[in-house]
Formats: sequence, C-alpha cells, structure tokens
Amino acid sequence: MKAALQTYHARMLRVLDHIDRHLDGDLDLDALSRVAAFSKFHFHRQFMATFGLSVHRYVQLARMKQASQRLAAADAESVTEIAMDAGYDAPDAFARAFRQRLGQSPSSFRKSPDWEPWLVAFGPLYNARSKLMQIIFSQDDVTIRDEEPTPVAMLEHRGDRAMLGTTAERFRAWGKAAGLSAGKRSTFMVFRSERCPANPADYAMDLCLETDRPVDPDDPLMKAGVIPGGRCAVLRYPGNTNNLEPAATYLYREWLPASGEEVRDFPVYCRRRLALIPEVPAHEVVVELFLPLK
Repeated sequence: MKAALQTYHARMLRVLDHIDRHLDGDLDLDALSRVAAFSKFHFHRQFMATFGLSVHRYVQLARMKQASQRLAAADAESVTEIAMDAGYDAPDAFARAFRQRLGQSPSSFRKSPDWEPWLVAFGPLYNARSKLMQIIFSQDDVTIRDEEPTPVAMLEHRGDRAMLGTTAERFRAWGKAAGLSAGKRSTFMVFRSERCPANPADYAMDLCLETDRPVDPDDPLMKAGVIPGGRCAVLRYPGNTNNLEPAATYLYREWLPASGEEVRDFPVYCRRRLALIPEVPAHEVVVELFLPLK
C-alpha cells in the first residue's frame, strides 16, 4: 500500500512539474491526464482531492505568477506580450485579473512590486506541492549566527488564534498608512505561546515590522519594540508557510539536545524578508526560524 501511494503521488507531482515547464503550452485536462496516466474522466477530481484546488485554478495561478515575475524583471517586455503568454486574449482582461489577484495594476506592479500580497496570492501553489512533500530537517540545516538588535513596531496578538487573520490585516494596514511597506523591510513573528494551547485564549504572538522611525507612544495599535541581538540557532524553512511548528519541533526535540547549547530568555521567532524577491526564488528565502541561545 505504501509503495502504491508513493507511485500515485509521484504521478501527481509529475503533472505539477509538467505544468511549471510548459506554461505557454497546451495544459488542458486531456493533456494533463495523459501526463499523469490517469483517465481524463476522473483526473480533475483526483487533482482536486490531492492538491485542494482544481487543475484550471492551478494553471491559472501558475501562469499569473510567471507573468508577475516577468513584469518585475529588469528586461522590459510589453504588457501585451506578457498577457498573451499568460493565456489572455487582451491586455485589459489581463489587467483586471491581475489587479483582482494582487491589488495592483500590471504597470504599478512593474514600477513597485508589493510582495506581501504576492505571497498570499500564490500561496496555494506552494501549498499544493507541500501536501505531498514531508520536510525532513537535519543538523546541516541549522546555523549559529550573531544577530544585531532590530528596532521594530510591534502589534501584540493575544487570544484565539482563529482571530489572527484580523490582527494581521490591521498590522498590514498600519504599515501601509505609515509608509513602512513590509515588502521592503523584514517582518517578525515572536511566538510567546505554543501554536495550539489547551486553552485557545492563551495563544500569544507579536507581529513586528522593522523600522528606523520612532513609534508614537500614543499610537492606539502599535508599540515600540526590539528584536534583541545575540547568538541564535537559525533554521531556514524551505518555502512560504504560516506553520513553523515542524521546524520548531525539530529545533527543540532534536537539534538542541544534541548541540550542547542552552537557550536564552527570549521566545523563538521567525523573520520574513520579502525584499529578496524576485532575485532569489520565494520558496528559498521567505522564512527563517530563530532560537535564541546563550
């Protein structure tokens, strides 16, 4: 049974690889079912059940992602050419779809990409692959670094994790209003409780945005804070994710006991550095998890 499941998953991943390599080609249901060697009458349901989104949706997102990366690239291709290659009959239709997906027009994105909504918009592509890929960490994935203190504007979330999305929206809105785009600065999440405490009301986490400006002490939402400097064990997570529990579990359960290190009196935290996109692929640079050490 295990061998059969692995073979099945390999056939599905072969489809994703084919899509990524042939975004300007024929990617209809018939063609992709042949790549997977499954019946076309069932393939769309198999794909949806495996990846959580339809074949059409995956192809649409993959083409739009490629289009956005071409827009942000240094060489100046026309929007019309990019729109046609993305499967749109006219630039206007492409522009409407692009704005709906990313909140910017193609020309605005070309001049000043906002990478935070970009990561959200194309998260389903990474999530689809991660459903079939178990990430296994090793000692070689962890480095020990000396970090400099980082002044931040901080928004505290206290209470049920189900409300974290609302807190995150307020955090992003504050950053934009203050002219502190998260796409150009590091953002941090400081985890002050476990991911799923026995009492959901005990969940605690700080959302932080790097800043070199003072935070108004009378600001009703944000506080001034500092991510302290010092030695840290750093584990880079291979992909954009909001669930770093597997990485944290590895650090605490396996890496720390074997390292001989002792932890410092500051919670584990993560950093996203969106400004590195698109020079380095998002799935390689997005998230680093820090375990502060003595």
